[in-house]
Amino acid sequence: MRSAVWRQALLGAVSLISLTALAPHLIQGALADASGPTFDRKQPVTFKADRIDYNQKTNIVTLSGHVEAWQAGHVLFADRVLFDRNTNIADAVGHVVLVSPDGQVVYSNYAELSQDMTNGVMSAMNISLPQNAKLAANGGRRTEGKVNELSRAVYTACDVCDKHPNSYPLWQLTARSATQDVEHHMIEYKDATMELYGVPFLWLPYFAHPDPTSPRVSGLLIPSAGYNSHIGAFAEIPYYWVIDKSTDAIITPILSSDEGIAGDVKLRHSFNFGDINVNASSGFDKGNLQGALFADGTFDLDSAWQAGFNVSRASSVAYLNDYSILPNTNELESELYLQGFGHGSYARIESSFYQGLVGSVTDSELPLVLPYAAYAYKGDPDGWGGTTSIDASAFNILRTSGTNTQRAAISGTYSLPFQDSIGEQWSADLHVDLAGYNADNINEFPNYDTSATHASELRGLPQFAINYRYPIMNEAGSLGSQLFEPIIQLIAAPIISNDVNVTNIPNEDSYDFQFTDANLFGFNKYPGIDRLENGMRANVGFESAWYFNNGSRLDGLIGQSYRAHTDDTFAPDSGLNDNVSDVVARLTYTPASWLDFTYRTRLNHKSLQDEYTDTFVSAGVPALRVTAGYLYSAVDPYYYYDGSPPPAEYYVPRSEATFGLTAVHGGWNFNGAVQQNIQSGQLDSTNVGIGWQNDCLGLNLSYIHSNTTIAGEDGSTTVLFTVTFKTIGAIGFNAL
Repeated sequence: MRSAVWRQALLGAVSLISLTALAPHLIQGALADASGPTFDRKQPVTFKADRIDYNQKTNIVTLSGHVEAWQAGHVLFADRVLFDRNTNIADAVGHVVLVSPDGQVVYSNYAELSQDMTNGVMSAMNISLPQNAKLAANGGRRTEGKVNELSRAVYTACDVCDKHPNSYPLWQLTARSATQDVEHHMIEYKDATMELYGVPFLWLPYFAHPDPTSPRVSGLLIPSAGYNSHIGAFAEIPYYWVIDKSTDAIITPILSSDEGIAGDVKLRHSFNFGDINVNASSGFDKGNLQGALFADGTFDLDSAWQAGFNVSRASSVAYLNDYSILPNTNELESELYLQGFGHGSYARIESSFYQGLVGSVTDSELPLVLPYAAYAYKGDPDGWGGTTSIDASAFNILRTSGTNTQRAAISGTYSLPFQDSIGEQWSADLHVDLAGYNADNINEFPNYDTSATHASELRGLPQFAINYRYPIMNEAGSLGSQLFEPIIQLIAAPIISNDVNVTNIPNEDSYDFQFTDANLFGFNKYPGIDRLENGMRANVGFESAWYFNNGSRLDGLIGQSYRAHTDDTFAPDSGLNDNVSDVVARLTYTPASWLDFTYRTRLNHKSLQDEYTDTFVSAGVPALRVTAGYLYSAVDPYYYYDGSPPPAEYYVPRSEATFGLTAVHGGWNFNGAVQQNIQSGQLDSTNVGIGWQNDCLGLNLSYIHSNTTIAGEDGSTTVLFTVTFKTIGAIGFNAL
């Protein structure tokens, strides 16, 4: 009889644990399988106490002294538990601790529990949450095991000093009342105040944030406010919406003093075979309604094939710039593609179109690709050790204003490596390029042919190369080891006249050319195949490296190209337009993990005058690291031209320097970077940031300045200050 009573009393107490300390599951619309653990009455109860008493007159069971009870992973601790069988009310008194299977802990000095512990009243509550979060209240009421109504609540994710438990944490959120929605993973506050070391600095009539136990909860995110020189004072109030288990969105109304109401929507959807991301925005700019759409998606059709798309469109460049969503590129690309992967092979077909973002690039001159198809294959070594590779492509390019081009091409290479008895490494390579062209308006952008408006051409170029390397290693004992390696590449190919290689061949994929050590060796120094190196030539280089015993390394390469004829395919400033090319070199020095140095250069082969230099150095440890760079070019690589020959501005040398610094000490971090045009003395960009963070708070201040002119508007300045409260979010202010 007494055993049954005790069991009933403890059954109720453990039932409270499963309801009071139950980890919240996701709010309506979140993952359906994220519900918390349930309490099974049929599972046995295990308990212990220093003393057990049953009063038959009052029908009250009393457990006293170090009371502990377990059931289905739930644990109850208390100094004393009284269960009134008449009212079905259990009182837990003194050092009450309720622990749920998910690890959430509720502390109290008194708890009155009823109706199988789904309802209850507690005093001096303290709830331990993940990520070091703590929720405390003078008292609380639990209703139906789903909602905790708290009075005089305090929330923080900061540590409380053990030596001074009554001292204030770094930050805390206090409220006249709060509601913890266990089922939906939300905590809501009314008449709330944010405090720093007990000093109020922000009053919130209403505030809500997700319970730290849940990664996906619908609700308001931290708003932000600031000033933008283009749209005036503004405020953003983002709302996170969990639509279902695989779809969510962030909806952000934007209110500005100069342009009124704008909006931004970010939508994500994931499914078993892919995902879709959409970012749409709209707002007024200079009184005109504008908008932008960015979207992408990938779809796995099977283990080998994948389809996808990318959409990037905007009503104007000024809108992107004024609302600070302008990407760092000269154009926006939209594409639809299908690609497949096989053993040593890759295939892709796509269609794409573009939108220009800089004044010198007009949409009418940008290509509409309908379609582009490519196939690449590299075979396994054959019986002689040789390998075969094939690259095939075809495209149709249309322009409203400019050259329209259709091309079908195939390139094949067979490479046979071998090594002689003294360690010399050889390879014999046979390479063939075959392409057919049909083009209209080749007298317009980007070819500007002065002799014709239409061209149909079939071009084939076979080439044969002998590659030679002789790596010589020298062991130097305590001085490490050295590598000395001469490299020679001899290429035999017929000479293609300029009429075939340049005049009648539209150029779509052989722009953006820079001769460096990276493309010294190979059948074609141009990217793509619309322009081809041809004729008899030799590429010669010498590479050396010194490997020190302490792990440091010094290596370099110097080389040059020689040809039997002058190739007018190359521009006068390329370093390749003579029988002897400019000298290209590279030097890399890594004496330790704290220092990296790389130097690249191209020197005029006659005067040894510097034509191109790219230098970068990085020194320091994670606590303090400095980077510096220097770029020099005899022509301006940033000057976009759409005529032939290039205008005089293209031949103005360009020198720029960059400097960066990062420092970390304790909770502090600092970063800075500048880029300067040495010719003009103007700082192209400046970025400075300083931040501090500890276990629960982060502070960051950033300054960003750019002198780039966009859509007729001069450079901009952005100042951003952000305060991040762990488990709650960030509050930011920025001015542009």
